[in-house]
Amino acid sequence: MTDHLLLKNARLPGKKDLLTISITNGAIIAIQPTKESAGANYYDLDGAFVLPGMCDAHLHLEMLSIRLSAIDCELPSKRDCLAAVAKAAEQADDDSWLIGFNWNHNVWQPAEYGTAEDLDRVSANHPVLLYAKSLHASWANSKALQAAGINQSTPDPVGGQILRDESGNPTGILLENAMQLAEAANPPLTTQELAEKMLATQSYLHSLGLTSVHDFDRFESLEALELLASRGLLTLDVTKNLPAKAIDRIIRSDYRDHLSRHGLTPGWIKGFADGALGPQSAAMLEPYENSVSKGMLLLKAAEILELGIKAAQAGWPLAIHAIGDAANHEVLEGYARLREAERHEKLPHLPHRIEHAQCLHPHDFTRFKQFGVIASVQPIHAVSDRQMALRNWGGRIPFAYAYRSLEEAGATMVFGTDAPVEPADPFLGLRAAVDRPSEEPSILPEGWPISQSVTLSTALHAYAQAPALLTGRKNIGKIEPGYLANLITLPVDPFQCDPAQLGELKPLQTYVRGRLVYDSL
Repeated sequence: MTDHLLLKNARLPGKKDLLTISITNGAIIAIQPTKESAGANYYDLDGAFVLPGMCDAHLHLEMLSIRLSAIDCELPSKRDCLAAVAKAAEQADDDSWLIGFNWNHNVWQPAEYGTAEDLDRVSANHPVLLYAKSLHASWANSKALQAAGINQSTPDPVGGQILRDESGNPTGILLENAMQLAEAANPPLTTQELAEKMLATQSYLHSLGLTSVHDFDRFESLEALELLASRGLLTLDVTKNLPAKAIDRIIRSDYRDHLSRHGLTPGWIKGFADGALGPQSAAMLEPYENSVSKGMLLLKAAEILELGIKAAQAGWPLAIHAIGDAANHEVLEGYARLREAERHEKLPHLPHRIEHAQCLHPHDFTRFKQFGVIASVQPIHAVSDRQMALRNWGGRIPFAYAYRSLEEAGATMVFGTDAPVEPADPFLGLRAAVDRPSEEPSILPEGWPISQSVTLSTALHAYAQAPALLTGRKNIGKIEPGYLANLITLPVDPFQCDPAQLGELKPLQTYVRGRLVYDSL
């Protein structure tokens, strides 16, 4: 059966006439001036503006789904955070774990980590595990540490650290791979339970104007997505990325074919070259301000080359997390070697990515284009990280969150939010990219550089068409005949908005392949 739909009385940015968008079998077939017609299935948009549906190119579906039902720890003080945990403990079952997200000790006064004892005072009967906003640190109470077997004699895992007091006892703060020790003790959700949470998250994302995502969570989210797809409930277009530590399993089981057969798009193999800014575990070329620490470098160029060759032989590109300038430099060096290996070993030329690319050495900007490396960035980080970045990076700020410099250097950029680290709302990301808002004067004479903002056209491309092109999808991200009808409608033309108001825009409707999946009217 052929499906036809007309979106009548639509407006496109920059166009004055009311238009009708004709959709057949999920694709746009014509855009014409609106005329009276009878008998057709249609929606009257009443002059609403139509834009391509958004793609979040870096999002954690499982973590976001859990986060939406977890304790909100993004609060101005440690006292407020502890009060939120106490309230959750009063309402929880006796043996349940209390999970929370988005605490940020850097904004507390004083800017210091909490302890297991702090959490014990408000929840002694429940294991408590709270994730930092960066997702590179967690905060556990004594019951959670005990369940995980973490004590004075527990060694630090490779690539992680258990913070300890002067006597060597764990303080409750776990960095990087040490987080997994506590995670392993928390009983996981069943696939059915996670699928139910993800179904609610899908509706939430559609309400924000997202029609597709690049998911960076692990196999648990894959199994839940497969369950939703098998039941015909998956309306998001999902590109699924898988962890580098499982590369042998991924190749052995041919997960590229597996994903395609289950209605998902094969994405990238994800690795980590360093930590994050908040816990000062991002790898830097020079020490952090007022510190001797240079963070933690987790991958060397030689390791990236080895991983990249193995992945490329099975058709997988790499996506490497890199925050600090040392990590970004090392990953670019690894990719340079990988490009050389492609030529000598006749490997495919794949769209390798750097995730975040937050702080770069000035000589490294041009290397993105030189080696065909994608800059997968999250403009909203420039807003929420500003105080931490100024405090920790000082004079390196002109080379941090430097989206205009990346664009001028010829880098291909894709935008995302890193949700649940940041809100998944793409319009907040658009505002951050275009307006680069700053609430306070910075320590730099020139302030928080507005010069690193980009145009709305650049930002929309990075949020719509660019992520699709990376996966070989040339029919997504534009409103033209032949393109899929992944669309959103807005009450105003975003190109006529004050840039500061972009973050306040909310979609009226969201369509996926011509199917109305969200309607606020």
